[in-house]
Amino acid sequence: MSAIPVWSVDPRTGEQREQAAVEATDASVDAAVRAAHAARGALTDRAVRSAFLRTAADLLDAARDELVPLADAETALGAARLNGELTRTCYQLRCFADSVDEGAFLDIIISHPDATATPPVPDLRRLKVPLGVVAVYSASNFPFAFSVAGGDTASALAAGCPVVVKAHPDHPATSEATVAVLHRAAAQHGLPEGVAALVHGFDAGLALVRHPLVAAAGFTGSVRGGRALFDAAAARPTPIPFHGELGSLNPVLVTGAAATERAEEIGAGLAGSMTMGVGQFCVKPGLVLVPAGASGDGLLKSLTQSLADVAPGVLLDHRMRDNFIAGVAERAELPDVETPVTPGPGDAHSVATGVLTLPASRLTDPDGTAHDLLLEECFGPVTVVVRYEDVTEAEAVLDRLPGNLTATLHISSEEAESGSAAGLLARLTPLAGRVLVNAWPTGVAVAPAQHHGGPYPATTSTSTSVGLTAAERWLRPVAYQNTPEALLPPELREDNPLGLPRVVDGRREG
Repeated sequence: MSAIPVWSVDPRTGEQREQAAVEATDASVDAAVRAAHAARGALTDRAVRSAFLRTAADLLDAARDELVPLADAETALGAARLNGELTRTCYQLRCFADSVDEGAFLDIIISHPDATATPPVPDLRRLKVPLGVVAVYSASNFPFAFSVAGGDTASALAAGCPVVVKAHPDHPATSEATVAVLHRAAAQHGLPEGVAALVHGFDAGLALVRHPLVAAAGFTGSVRGGRALFDAAAARPTPIPFHGELGSLNPVLVTGAAATERAEEIGAGLAGSMTMGVGQFCVKPGLVLVPAGASGDGLLKSLTQSLADVAPGVLLDHRMRDNFIAGVAERAELPDVETPVTPGPGDAHSVATGVLTLPASRLTDPDGTAHDLLLEECFGPVTVVVRYEDVTEAEAVLDRLPGNLTATLHISSEEAESGSAAGLLARLTPLAGRVLVNAWPTGVAVAPAQHHGGPYPATTSTSTSVGLTAAERWLRPVAYQNTPEALLPPELREDNPLGLPRVVDGRREG
């Protein structure tokens, strides 16, 4: 059987550019996973791991003039956006390198023997160890930051886990060029190429999550694709953790006082956020609760005026374009849905930005199940503005929403100072992993306190895929009991020869 080619496609024209790779067979997936499994020992030394991550960042930065044009040709995201994303990718690699050196992610806890306790406490020493080979599924909309060298890969390598990445079909050539950089970085530190492997093809993705030597998986993509892989991970003879980011509406609630105080500012801010990256950000505000009446009218007017200047944009591929056009058309046909700015096709390869509006009563009517479609993510440059009569009606809509990555509250300066909006913030908190006030969700900072996750279907676990705690997904705790000093890992020895932060008998050291 001949190898199936993987083509690089220009989304601006729909034409094939070049053959970038071939689809992986079951045998080649097996070979990649076994090579990764064999490479685990090479990542044991934390100093080598951190040096490898820093070198990878340096080499990616040095390859910018090659990588950015290549990614733009495959995604149409533009040089400015892609340069920023590559800078972010290098930054997070360096952040994880610093985290590896510091060592807090090992979560070392030591309890000395205490014969007076009930029951008696033996000598216990706990730390976290790598799970093993991690399968990483690249995202379509972030060819750098959530793909081959992105956050899942960086955090897994930081944890000491080799990775096998399933490339996204929208940017196969970029993926090949990126993994080549990782291999060059690995070679500089004497690491085998198996620490970061790459496979292509839908069947390869299924074979990867089912492979018995894969210990965990990270995914960013659609609800349908992510759920299929999640179910496969759970159905294995030995189930594995599957950390998937699937879909999110990212609701926004604008209070009446906020709309009265700054309708124009909020409308313009919403326009900028929902159109960023042609509406292809996972944290795009997709459903916005706006008060009925004059203040809400002013906000909607500002939004529509801002969108009037937005030119049609190209989505990541033509399948997404077709889904967007069909999705907005189906939504626009629902009763009481209006289109003050009509989303849909631009030219043969682009889409036009738009807004759908409807009264909140359509989403709170128990017999109005057809409008449930508006509670599902529509990937692309469109948002749904829901006009509510009072706070009770707005809260009734919130009660119907699924889990989200983000939830946003826009309040007035008086509400901020008095704390009178605390109840609304409390209503939003169960919906999302990141709750914002008077800001917009697009833009996810790489920081120790960041959380990029949320209740299902936003994610399939409670973990984050952005920020330094993302490495926790690829670790498991082990406690050593009454273990002689000479047998203990260096991280757990009494004199702390590595100078690591730890908790000893309830007191934090280092």
